Amino acid sequence: MADYMKVYEQWVNSSFFDEATRAELKSIEGDDAEIRERFFDDLEFGTAGLRGIIGAGTNRMNIYVVARATQGLANYILSRHGEKRGVAIAFDCRRFSPEFADVAASVLAANGIKAFRFESLRPTPELSFAVRYLGCIAGINITASHNPREYNGYKVYWEDGAQITPPNDIGIMLEVKKLSIEDSRMISIEEAKAKGLYQVIGKEVDDAYIAELKKLVIHQDTIEKYAKDITVVYSPLHGTGNVPARRILAELGFTNVFVVPEQELPDGEFPTVSYPNPEAKEAFALALKLAEEKNADLVLATDPDADRLGVYVKDEKSGEYKCLTGNMSGSLLAEYELSEIQATRGLPEDGRLIKSIVTTNMAACIADHYGVKMEECLTGFKFIGQKMLSYEHSGHGTFLFGFEESYGCLIGTHARDKDAIVATMALCEAATFYKSQGKTLWDAMIDMYERYGYWVDDISTITMKGVDGVEKIKSIMKMLRKNIPTNISGYDVIAVRDYDTDVVRNLHTGAETPTFLPKSNVLYFELENDAWLCVRPSGTEPKIKFYFGLKGESLEDAAAKSKEFEQKLQGLINGLVNA
Repeated sequence: MADYMKVYEQWVNSSFFDEATRAELKSIEGDDAEIRERFFDDLEFGTAGLRGIIGAGTNRMNIYVVARATQGLANYILSRHGEKRGVAIAFDCRRFSPEFADVAASVLAANGIKAFRFESLRPTPELSFAVRYLGCIAGINITASHNPREYNGYKVYWEDGAQITPPNDIGIMLEVKKLSIEDSRMISIEEAKAKGLYQVIGKEVDDAYIAELKKLVIHQDTIEKYAKDITVVYSPLHGTGNVPARRILAELGFTNVFVVPEQELPDGEFPTVSYPNPEAKEAFALALKLAEEKNADLVLATDPDADRLGVYVKDEKSGEYKCLTGNMSGSLLAEYELSEIQATRGLPEDGRLIKSIVTTNMAACIADHYGVKMEECLTGFKFIGQKMLSYEHSGHGTFLFGFEESYGCLIGTHARDKDAIVATMALCEAATFYKSQGKTLWDAMIDMYERYGYWVDDISTITMKGVDGVEKIKSIMKMLRKNIPTNISGYDVIAVRDYDTDVVRNLHTGAETPTFLPKSNVLYFELENDAWLCVRPSGTEPKIKFYFGLKGESLEDAAAKSKEFEQKLQGLINGLVNA
């Protein structure tokens, strides 16, 4: 009998599991493929912690998997003598999110660790803020971010407010792996409250978080003068962003803010979209319709946990709404923040702009223009948070801005994760500033292209679900390492960075140098003419991603080059998939 079948039978037959769980599993009896999918492995921490399809099984998100993960976290906290500091817990709008939050709290309480649980759903960046504001040893956020409705997840944060990184992530997972599913200790919420180990939090943290955002405003006088002339359409995509995004804009003076009514209220079924991701054009259909009616200047959408922000801006010349990719909106915000900090108070000599390795190389041009050092890190905002912490510990480096291509950025040091609420605030502020100069945000974007070059970045993604998909993705990475291409989409390969082996190899000279980044299953190809390609299995979804970027002489030229590059890239991808 296969190992996964043995585990399945244990779940079906053990009285440890509730009747609903056992009934769900009995309903798939005889379906070997489905049983295999649910039990072939345990969910493991990726770039954003646990994330999986909701359901019964070791490879699914359910109360037992959440309890086991929390027991492992509790054991690690106890080993570090951090139990007196407590753990902050937040959750989003997804199915079972409140229940998973209470399961985590009950396990912590059973281990003598106090849980500070938000009274209702809150955005990811506020959880990151709360960890440090409350002085907690760790934080837990129940969310699957922008994944489809059938998913939920479990992110762990450490005392610095960032998602866990080595050695803490490794330490926690080692503790989890020591446990069987039945080893979790739990007490009732009532008992936890009676013991003073369960505290509901809300307004105090909300107010403190919003206060920190307000400190980051550069031109309040400009907002007061021009906010009435800016019209904003906003959608929380049924998620957590609705209350904090509207609050910060209202308190700053933005009165013409229109929320998409069909997507305003929290709903884990996401009835208006199949994929609640602001990267997807579909997610903006209703918002753009409302924008046309209101003649909006900018259209914004946050994902369900409000750490990613999607943006459309109006081009007054054509009357069209232009989509800003994460690279574009991140670059636009970086330009605005650095330029106006420089103009109003001066940039620090040790200023830092941080980006992930798959984020646009326009960032380097922006940093160079303002005399700021740019640093790269692996994909996953936790690595940006890690660099922020290193600046604080060493006393060298002042964080100014950090962003990823996946629609996430951070202004300020109030959080250690990407923050779509502060990005919403800053973009609206920038709109008033450029309005004062007779420009739109799209005009500002064009100004950037003319100054730094017409950079264009894109991604081609292949989805491979299930255990067979996992093996195929491993096979693709193995084939690429074994047969390094010398030319990709018509561009010669200059160097290859293998972050798994920590080697950068120049294909022309054969010289090898370290990557100076942590080990990761990623290949990065430096191509001629400032082009690049990066291949990376997703840490949160069953996908392998091919990121690429290049520079053109104009918007049209860059778009044409990108389209040709992707078409030729498909040949390489198809060969790898079908091999």
